[in-house]
Parts: sequence; structure tokens; C-alpha cells
Amino acid sequence: MRDAYFTYAHAAFWALVIAFYAVRVALRGAWRSERVAKIGGTALVGRGVMDMAYWVLDPIVKALVRLRITPNQLTWSSLVLASVAAVAAAYGWFGLACLSLTWAMFFDILDGQVARATGVGSMKGEVLDSAIDRYCEMIYFVGFALFVRDVAWQLVIVLAAAVASLMVSYAGVMADAMKVTVARGLMRRHERALYLILGTGLVPLVGPALHDRWDVPVIATALAGCAIIGLLGNLAAVVKFVRIARALP
Repeated sequence: MRDAYFTYAHAAFWALVIAFYAVRVALRGAWRSERVAKIGGTALVGRGVMDMAYWVLDPIVKALVRLRITPNQLTWSSLVLASVAAVAAAYGWFGLACLSLTWAMFFDILDGQVARATGVGSMKGEVLDSAIDRYCEMIYFVGFALFVRDVAWQLVIVLAAAVASLMVSYAGVMADAMKVTVARGLMRRHERALYLILGTGLVPLVGPALHDRWDVPVIATALAGCAIIGLLGNLAAVVKFVRIARALP
């Protein structure tokens, strides 16, 4: 029950964000992020949701710039938070895992925003950021896999999501390396993070009730998030590889 408090705090935070953003939209219109305009939304995560996330982080970016926090410090902090999420998941504390995953994602956004705001972005920073991004995702899947290691079908779902995360990212790298322009496709990092966070956070809230009513695993929502990532992510990766191959001479 104590673990659910982390989810309650998380839900309260987002309720406040949505309420304040709704007021902002009503008074001044939707807030538009240049970064979101560049990377674009998708059918799974619309631009409006992404703009709202960047809106709530904008004052934090300005504060970090004034405090002279470097992008690399934020990048490493995202790895620490993802590690906390992984350990929490391994021990079944999915509310804490959800909260830590959310802030790991936020710090991943903040490092790039701070780099752009201060003009200190570099190729070395991008290499570090990309590497830490992969470790953040994989370390969480490792923690989740440890929790479900004794149930084969659950372990397969988690591993399928891990494979999808790697292959979607690798397909993007391959397209850049081959200098081929293809559609971004589904299950990019922000989409995968959303399904992981949502599925993980719902475990302490509805997991026991679902288990009692339909005799499904308590972690059914977290597994559902991984299943969506595994199914759509691997499909998206295959489609992208096919498109890359067709675009090559």
C-alpha cells in the first residue's frame, strides 16, 4: 500500500499540470515548442501532449541555466533515476519505479533543452546522451525482467519490449548512417517511455483489483505496456528496415 503513495503523488502532479495548462490554453492558446515542431508527434503520442510536457519543463530549464547545471550532469542524473526505477521494479515497487521513470524521462529532455539554451551542444554530448538513453531503457527492462524471471511468458513479454526498444533505435541510426530519409515511424523513445510509465504506474492502483476480479497478474498493466511496445515496436523496426533497404540504390 505504501508504494501506491508514489503513484498518488505522480497522478496529483499530472492533474495539476493538466489543470494549469488548460487554463493557459483557454487564456493564451496552446504553447508551442520548437523542439516538438522539429521531432513531431505521432498517432500514439500527439503533439499537444508533447507541447504540454515541454511547457511544464520550460521554467525548470531556465532555472537550471541560472544555476549553471550542465547538460552532461542532467544526462548522468537520468541514468541514476532510471537505475532507481530498475531496482524498484525488481523488488515490486512499481509506484516508485513509475515516479523515477518519469523524472528520468524529464532529465533526458532537460539535458537537450539546457544544451540548446546555453549554446553548449556538441557531438560528444550527443554521443553521451544517446548512449545513456539506451542504458536507461535497458536497465529498467533488466530490473523488470528480474521481477518476472520465474514466469516464462511474462519474461518473454519484457524481453520482447527490450528488443523492440533496441531495434527501433538501431533502425534510426542505420537510416542516418546510410543517409536515407524515411518516415520516423512509431514507438520512438517518448512513446515507449509513455507506455512504460503508464503501465508501471497503474500497477499499485488497479493491479490488485484486476487480480481479484479476473485472476490476472497484479502487474498486468505493466506487462500490457511492455506487450504494446514489443508488438508495435518490433513491427515498426521491421517496416523501417524494409523502407531503408528499398531506398538504397
